[in-house]
Amino acid sequence: MEHQRKKREIIIGFVLFMGLVNFFADMTHEGARSIYGSYLGLLGMNAAKIGFITGFGEFVGYALRFWSGRYTDRSKKYWLIALVGFSINMAAIPALVLVNKNGWLLASFFIVAERMGRALRLPANNTMLSFAGMEVGEGKAFAIEEFLDSVGAFIGPVYLYLIMLFKPVVSVNDYRLLFGALALPAIITLIVLGKAYKKFPQPEKFASKPQFKSLNQPNKALLVYAFGISMFALGFIDFPIITMHIAQLGLVSTADLPLLYAYSMLIGAFSTLIFGYLYDWLGLKTLVIPALLSAGFSYFVFGNRSLGLIMLGITLWGIGMGAQESLMESVIGTIVPSENRAFGFGIFDMIFGISWFLGSWISGILYDHSITLMIVFSIGTQLLAIPCYLFVAWKNKI
Repeated sequence: MEHQRKKREIIIGFVLFMGLVNFFADMTHEGARSIYGSYLGLLGMNAAKIGFITGFGEFVGYALRFWSGRYTDRSKKYWLIALVGFSINMAAIPALVLVNKNGWLLASFFIVAERMGRALRLPANNTMLSFAGMEVGEGKAFAIEEFLDSVGAFIGPVYLYLIMLFKPVVSVNDYRLLFGALALPAIITLIVLGKAYKKFPQPEKFASKPQFKSLNQPNKALLVYAFGISMFALGFIDFPIITMHIAQLGLVSTADLPLLYAYSMLIGAFSTLIFGYLYDWLGLKTLVIPALLSAGFSYFVFGNRSLGLIMLGITLWGIGMGAQESLMESVIGTIVPSENRAFGFGIFDMIFGISWFLGSWISGILYDHSITLMIVFSIGTQLLAIPCYLFVAWKNKI
């Protein structure tokens, strides 16, 4: 009994440590993402181009997880892969200081490179967390980590906002200062990651529960779930398009735009925590709740000029994003065996990424031609995910 208590404390300590790593990592890259829309617009890109680049970045960031997940499962080098991925992920953001006013191609390269680093590290990161989740609850483990992750995503934009209070942003050179300032949390990320490796060198030993499901077995429910998350991602408009839209309406100053993203991340943080704990209680049916809540966010954000209603839409966006990311990881941690779990994370992330890329690109094109059609497309595709979630919950009884 005493041994189990100590083991549980060690595992919770590991989850908190990795949460701290991801706190600073998200402070870095989500801080940058909060200003991508206005930054890329200043470089001369329209909505379609911004939607393509940010969507392509998400596609790369999710699709490459298929291969990084497979390699992680085969090599079992969880920490090495995580370190290399985090290093690329953290280096790409400060590198944006090298971009000049005509450098939208170079900026696009660094934005995509940042997503590539994230793609490399996440299957290893999530697999190590899933080992912990097998002992303390899949929903709880990912909820705690994603909560700290999302709080970091909230702090990052606020950090940039405070800088902009003293240095107004009116040119590309001003943005260089902001990207340079993000080097601080990037460095802290790598320091904390190194300490986590020294303290918990073999997280795979956390798992003791027997595995009884195989990813290689034909499973209709898995295919339906994959279709469901692809529909959600297809309709979930990326935030840079939201910030670009609000900037064009002139409802919020450029300096205040990061606060909108920070707010959505804060909502996502609590959404992650709440729905993660609900997952351990209700199972896969939990997915339906945030999907219903967030489906109509595009109507409130793009369908009117009221800042209050736009904020409601951003609130719904934060609920959907926060819940979906943690719950997808929890579901995969539950239904995929440990020996090929990183590959499982990679497959589903690839599906999600392809769909988000196509959805962001389509949404950007529709925005330039008909905002109404974009709203209908967004709501309709997200609602298609709900019957899929219900089917999988019924089929798997989880």
